[in-house]
Amino acid sequence: MQPQQLLQEMSVELDDILQFWLTHTQDHMNGGFIGRIDSDMTVHPQAPKGLVLHARILWSFARAYRHEPRPEYRMIADRALHYLETRFRDPLHPGFFWTVDHLGQPLDTKKQIYGQAFYLYGITEYILATGRTELLDLAEELFEVIEKSFDPVHSGYVDVFARNWSRDDSLRLGEQDQNAVKTMNTHLHILEAYTNYFRVCRSSRLEAQLRRLLEDTLQHIVNRENGHFLMFFEEDWTSMSDIISYGHDIEGSWLLLEAAEVLGDEALLARTREITLQMADVVLREGVDTDGGVMWEGDAAGVVDGDKHWWGQAEAVVGFVNAWQLSGEERYWQAAANCWSFTRDHIVDRTNGEWFWKTDRAGTPAQEDPKVSEWKCPYHNSRACFEIITRLGEGVQPQ
Repeated sequence: MQPQQLLQEMSVELDDILQFWLTHTQDHMNGGFIGRIDSDMTVHPQAPKGLVLHARILWSFARAYRHEPRPEYRMIADRALHYLETRFRDPLHPGFFWTVDHLGQPLDTKKQIYGQAFYLYGITEYILATGRTELLDLAEELFEVIEKSFDPVHSGYVDVFARNWSRDDSLRLGEQDQNAVKTMNTHLHILEAYTNYFRVCRSSRLEAQLRRLLEDTLQHIVNRENGHFLMFFEEDWTSMSDIISYGHDIEGSWLLLEAAEVLGDEALLARTREITLQMADVVLREGVDTDGGVMWEGDAAGVVDGDKHWWGQAEAVVGFVNAWQLSGEERYWQAAANCWSFTRDHIVDRTNGEWFWKTDRAGTPAQEDPKVSEWKCPYHNSRACFEIITRLGEGVQPQ
């Protein structure tokens, strides 16, 4: 596959993804977006609604509007922003609820920093797309909310608090996660949000915290011995797990570089480039199956779960193109092309639209997992399309 073919195919795919969310996911009865739609398109109108779902829809359609200013894209972004402000905002304490019920009433009121970060990511993209600079106050509010979780002793960010910002012992982000004070996942998505915020607001405090966060990630979260992310941590950064997430590794490889690029520190950028390529190399060697798909999890002994999740494939296409552009090594381009071919042939749902949650190792889609949910959103796959269109459309060649 040549770059022009990948560019064309992902441009078509982007239109299909956005059209699915425009057509099927608006909750016209209760506002916002439907909390769950099954793989067979069964709608669950009484499903809870997640902060992450709505914030990621905000990001995706703001980015779509910046890419192509169609009024329907702006309408969806406006709808997501309105619902976030009217239903997820906590009227009593700073921050935003984790979930509300289908009517928009508070359900899980904890302050999950992961969710606050995604709202910041979404609103900064909305500002970039619309020029509504008065919303910088909202972005600054979200920044300050996230900073409430900053650990002044060990640095980094604590994952979750109770509604009133007391410490909460129920720390698990998702059912598959460990009960950890700090996690790679939350730090990665704060980094992503702060990077985007820095594009619209170059305050000295934001710059200092973005730099500190990138340094913390390079020092504590990236295992330089093997090139993988460490996943779960005690408060003092003691690692709690040896599990490897290949999807997070390849996603992180390009997000780390993006953060270093916006900071513009040449020494930091050089260090980050080296780590970016180390991470891409180890995922290619250890986490990519013979069919091109990126597998789910491993440990020091090798792959422990060969399922291929939709978001990991999306991030791998970007991450391997990024590594190809950095290094000029053809193996990275081939990895990106192979991963997209696998995704196109096995993950994209040609019957009902959007992408299946995952396939098994043989490439058979899991029909039992939802098409839309608290976690199944348009952000990973639409972002992969935007990234590839931007990178290849601008003719960015290997260095």
